[in-house]
Parts: sequence; structure tokens; C-alpha cells
Amino acid sequence: MTADVISAETAAEMDRIIARYPNSRSAVMALLHLMQSQQGEITIGAIGAIAERLNLTTAEVSAVSTFYTMYKRRRVGEHHIGVCTNTLCAVLGGDAVYQAVSDRLGIGHNETSADGRFHLERIECQAACTHAPVMTVDWEFMDDQTPSSAVDVIDKLAAGEPVASTRGPMIRDFAATERTLAFPDDGLAAEGTPVDALMLAGLTVARVRGMAAPPAPTESTQQPQESHQADESEEPSA
Repeated sequence: MTADVISAETAAEMDRIIARYPNSRSAVMALLHLMQSQQGEITIGAIGAIAERLNLTTAEVSAVSTFYTMYKRRRVGEHHIGVCTNTLCAVLGGDAVYQAVSDRLGIGHNETSADGRFHLERIECQAACTHAPVMTVDWEFMDDQTPSSAVDVIDKLAAGEPVASTRGPMIRDFAATERTLAFPDDGLAAEGTPVDALMLAGLTVARVRGMAAPPAPTESTQQPQESHQADESEEPSA
């Protein structure tokens, strides 16, 4: 089955990933990203190839690929656009950002544009509330978006112009990011500014006020827990 789906080069890359893990089944997520970087989606063939390589059932691999929304069962375009519309982003305008991008591309949630350039997804949370509303392009952050700034990003990508993410490298494409998720050491970790003053505001205030977390308990400070179980030898009271 494997030879019908993947090349010898891909098989070698799969083995490189598997070798990173003491338990081979732990490689399933990275292998799914690798296959998605090549095929633009998670296909039945890819699931079979991964299952065969890891000595798992296809049901086990499918369970992972359908549980996590980053794995797609339909082909993603050149760029994946994710707009957060969860609580804080929504309050600060995330729905308006999503609608503007949807109108610009002429597509809705989990749809790909007719030219295959863009795939749009309404995201429940991007874990970036500090800079809400947030949009991601190929999983790179575009912070503090407005409807007009989000459309401007789409226009630049459509025109082939360079676009810098807010906190990471220049935007590449979906396939490149998926490959990074399979092989994280891509040499781009130092690009951009991953942490800014706003994200560290709480820590800064704590330091100014001399606040610190309580020390971790040690064996000498931990109190033994009292047993609430009745002595089996005791007779129940009347």
C-alpha cells in the first residue's frame, strides 16, 4: 500500500520523524502534517500509509486526524486563512473581520476559492487574546486586525506581494508551514518578535510591585492527607 501512495523520499522522511520518538505511535501527528504538506489534505491513502508505517490500524490514525481541526479532509488552497470569532475576538470585531474576508474571497467557512489560492476557516480560538481580534495566515499570526487590514493582507497575497506576520517569519504558504510542523527546526524561529510588552504586561506589573508566586511545596511542608475511610474493624454505630 505504501508504495502506491508515497515516494521513496517521503518514506525516508517518515522514518526520520519516527526515529525522534521512543514510542513510534507518538509520531502520528507529525506524520499527518508531513502528508498534508505534500497533498494539501489528509487522504485515505495517507492514513493507510501512516498506519502501515506505525503498525497501527487506519481507525487509530483516522481518530487523530478527525479529532484535531488542523488536519483537513478536503484540499486546502495555497494559503489557509483563519479568523478567530471566539469570545474576546468576537467582542472586539472578529465577526466583522471574518465577514470582510469572506466577502473579499467569495467563500465561507471551510471553503476554498475557485482559483485554489485561499481556504477560509472560522476559528474558535487562536490562543492570542492579547492581540484580539486575530487572524492567521498559514498559522502565522496577524494581530490586531480590522476588516480593512485583513482584506489588505488578502490583496497583497493575491498579488504575490510579500507579507510579514506580526510575530513570526514572512508568510510562505500552507504547504511550507505544514512541513515546519513535521520538521520544526526550519531555521525561522528567531524571525519576528514572538513576545512584546503587551503580552508581558502582567509579569511587568508583578515585578514592579514585588509580587511573586508562592514557593512550590516540598516534602517537609506537605501535610499528610487524613484518611476518611472508616476502619473496617470498627462496628457501625447504631
